[in-house]
Amino acid sequence: MRIIGGRWRGRRLRFPAIADIRPTPDRVRETLFNWLGQDLTGLTTLDLFAGSGALSLEALSRGATRAVAVDRDRSTLQALSKTAMQLGTDALETHCSDAGAYLARETRLFDVIFLDPPFADPRWNTLVPAACERLASAGALYLEASSALDAPPGWVLSRSDKAGQVHYHLLRRAEAGAPGGTPC
Repeated sequence: MRIIGGRWRGRRLRFPAIADIRPTPDRVRETLFNWLGQDLTGLTTLDLFAGSGALSLEALSRGATRAVAVDRDRSTLQALSKTAMQLGTDALETHCSDAGAYLARETRLFDVIFLDPPFADPRWNTLVPAACERLASAGALYLEASSALDAPPGWVLSRSDKAGQVHYHLLRRAEAGAPGGTPC
């Protein structure tokens, strides 16, 4: 796996071999960052279920000011921190925590939130609204799932696609009165 754009383009990413890690494939990341725009200068990101950290490092490579990576596995976060150090950045912040617990105590707002839990995780109904509370008004919520998702009330499905077994979606807040419901 490698970083596909920005100042660290082409740099290889190394992370522990853990059964639950399902890294976002290069092709999907490329599409996602085309959707978000190539330049993320000044933006802050939150990567829940960070795993390999590819989404956080990709965002930093493209100019994000801060990337917060949350995962329950300490070894993946240690590998991610080591990679960030090798890249010469201190803009990566890691938290060893359950995603739901982290969202419950976090008070900051983020411009982009990446949410790609294990496909078998049953907490979609609680994680999406909790992530909504931490998203800046003009922000975007990226979701990966095993099936296509509909936009929840208050959101519009900005973009979506499928690659292999992964359905990926980019959601944005609906404007008041626009199709999609009342903003959250």
